[in-house]
Amino acid sequence: MEPQTQAKKSNLVLILDYGSQYTHLITRRIRSLSVFSLCINGTSSLDSIIELNPRVIILSGGPHSVHADGAPCFPSGFIEYVESQGIHVLGICYGLQLLVQKLGGVVKIGEKHEYGRMEIEVQKNTGLFGNKQVGDKQVVWMSHGDEAVKLPEGFEVVARSNQGAVAAIENRERRFYGLQYHPEVTHSIEGMETLRHFLFDICGVTAGWNMEDVLEEEIKVIKAMVGPEDHVICALSGGVDSTVAATVVHKAIGDRLHCVFVDNGLLRYKERERVMATFESDLHLPVTCVDATEEFLSKLKGVTEPEMKRKIIGKEFINIFDIFAHDLEKKVGKKPTYLVQGTLYPDVIESCPPPGSGRTHSHTIKSHHNVGGLPKDMKLKLIEPLKLLFKDEVRALGKIMNIPVAFLSRHPFPGPGLAVRIPGDVTAGNSLDILRQVDEIFIQSIKDAGIYDEIWQAFAVFLPVKTVGVQGDQRTHSHAVALRAVTSQDGMTADWYYFDFKFLDDVSRKICNSVRGVNRVLLDITSKPPSTIEWE
Repeated sequence: MEPQTQAKKSNLVLILDYGSQYTHLITRRIRSLSVFSLCINGTSSLDSIIELNPRVIILSGGPHSVHADGAPCFPSGFIEYVESQGIHVLGICYGLQLLVQKLGGVVKIGEKHEYGRMEIEVQKNTGLFGNKQVGDKQVVWMSHGDEAVKLPEGFEVVARSNQGAVAAIENRERRFYGLQYHPEVTHSIEGMETLRHFLFDICGVTAGWNMEDVLEEEIKVIKAMVGPEDHVICALSGGVDSTVAATVVHKAIGDRLHCVFVDNGLLRYKERERVMATFESDLHLPVTCVDATEEFLSKLKGVTEPEMKRKIIGKEFINIFDIFAHDLEKKVGKKPTYLVQGTLYPDVIESCPPPGSGRTHSHTIKSHHNVGGLPKDMKLKLIEPLKLLFKDEVRALGKIMNIPVAFLSRHPFPGPGLAVRIPGDVTAGNSLDILRQVDEIFIQSIKDAGIYDEIWQAFAVFLPVKTVGVQGDQRTHSHAVALRAVTSQDGMTADWYYFDFKFLDDVSRKICNSVRGVNRVLLDITSKPPSTIEWE
């Protein structure tokens, strides 16, 4: 599904990102209305915007002031382009101030900064608020220090905050609109209604983007890209992303796709058996399972530094992948040409330098999403069927391909596996076995309580800390473990999950009674930020 596919072209809503923490939310909200939206850097060239041929452009918020040196801005010629093409433009927060300043108005540092929940009042029931009455009030989420004090010619104020500041502006004739608040966040109670009214009633966009079309389009793209004699390889992690990506490619080219699943000795309890059963019985994917436990654990022995652990795992994975590729070459008589990766849209967004950082826009994927930098002589071209999709969309895509729902709803699992859940040496003592048992009890308890699907990710962490306890009338000196569970939309930010105390009490007892070597259970109650979801 290339961004400019013809079927979606005339209805594309393009977001120019100026660094707001909410930008990816705008993209998600619009897609939830069955309208295709893409997010690119706000300082992208005019050519790259023209190439995408959008119907609507949204200028996002951002942390900058339009007065600051080097403040990010749309490219020169942008205003002339959107007016000549009849494209509707909506500026949000910083985006509104950018429009005002560039079209001849005045933006000043506000006397009263407005942050958080605010009430606004509709001044005119036109355009943005054409479905409201004058005097109607609504609560919105403000986040700005600057404010528009003089509007460009032809613009009018259509809503103000209860402090009297400009909250919404428009020039209907020139198709320019602006909101000084964030309609995309849930704190703006009627924000989605405003976005829906803007897109469908003002811009005339039609809802019609769906996963069936995405699948059909992606299969066409893969068939056109991969030659009839070409072979494709894919490293399956047992996670949702790589599995859905492989299934899409398998639908397109059949058994010229060759998958490998590596047991690196860092998997969860019975992970290998469970995952291989799904690959073979349910999905009928061509998968080779490689047991490389000894290779990985021997190289990790004594290593305690987190980044070093990741590098060793990445390097060893490449060695095994390289052997797999060479064995395949002997078997089929030619080198594989392509590599499938389950890269998702948030990976692409997160990997782009922030606007105003002085660095150029790039689509470099984060290193831990890549297969660790494959050997240079492999020269594989990438197939990334999911690179424009969010996690929930990937699950929807998997569902229409009949991937079992229980598999699709699995929580994410990190590439380096349990190595990032055991601070210090992962091979010390029987820490891996203890962690597997604790994790299995925790996850099974969550499933039994019927709350697994409410949680983005849950797991146990083995702490290299011994504490004193009393078990069976005897003092013990055993290990402490931590439990972690978070809620999130896409892993970019996360909040800890608020368990029922009775659940925590039960699971703690179960762990201490069942797992030899554990006498203390802790709960991680930190959000992301400031912490990450994983511990290392």
